[in-house]
Amino acid sequence: METAADLLEHRATGAAAEHLTRRVPVVAPGSRAGEIRRVVASGRFDYAGIVAVCDNEKLLGLIRVEDLFASPDELAADGLMDASLPVVAASTDREIAAWRAFERNKSAVAVVDEQGRFLGLMPPDELIGVLVHEHQEDMARLGGFLKSASTARRASEEAVLRRLWHRIPWLIVGLAGAFVAADIVGSFESQLQENVILAFFIPGIVYMADAVGTQTETLIVRGLSVGVSMYRVVWRELLTGLLVGGALALLFFPIGLWRWRQVDVALTVSLALLFACSTATVVAMALPWALYRLGRDPAFGSGPLATVIQDLLSIIIYFAIALAVVG
Repeated sequence: METAADLLEHRATGAAAEHLTRRVPVVAPGSRAGEIRRVVASGRFDYAGIVAVCDNEKLLGLIRVEDLFASPDELAADGLMDASLPVVAASTDREIAAWRAFERNKSAVAVVDEQGRFLGLMPPDELIGVLVHEHQEDMARLGGFLKSASTARRASEEAVLRRLWHRIPWLIVGLAGAFVAADIVGSFESQLQENVILAFFIPGIVYMADAVGTQTETLIVRGLSVGVSMYRVVWRELLTGLLVGGALALLFFPIGLWRWRQVDVALTVSLALLFACSTATVVAMALPWALYRLGRDPAFGSGPLATVIQDLLSIIIYFAIALAVVG
């Protein structure tokens, strides 16, 4: 049975129980429509737009008040109720619960415990509040802000020292990556001196890998935010990354060969695009998932880390292929 401690735990994790309304009309399956209308009219409820039909506390279905007042007095509750209305557990993420109502075009969501006993409803105002809050938070995250749109508004007006505090840590990570990247490029100094044209393509390969990774990362973060399992997208996204890298490689090779007249250079860049873009997909999936499993915000932390890691991998891949192909 759901205890007060359980509900407090769910509230701390942003679960459906955080938005639970308990004071709603509850009737037995044999109750008649006329009797139910009197219950709704005479009671003091926090939300009376839906009536729960329960048998020994176990939820059987829900009755919309519109259907209730349009029914004859003698019609029983079990003939009025809709058993297909969305039902979630108290521990279900609040955003997933809200999306269940949206997907089925319903105005409320029933909340039950592990034994199917009725706990209450997430009414329309709570569902709208959850969706608005999550939308603002997602937009703020995608924009690189902190936790929500309201925090973002405050951040836009904060003092210079606070601005530095919010930005410098991630930029330090990027700066450290720049030092490592410089060391990697420096270790291939002799190859670059022999064939300077190889240096021309470093920015392009790094950019293309970052772009592919950003697309995958956005998809994964959006999926995690609405409860999509990684196992449902991982293989398709890996294949997509491989095909994207292959398409870019095939597109570059004839153009690069025509433009610079060097088969080995065109082949090196093409293979680097293929492997760097494929690797970017893996990194862009692994980091958000790892942060999510650790209880961290995947949208806020994975972007800067993925950029640094992928840039270094792209440079290593490019020069490793250059050594093998160009020599």
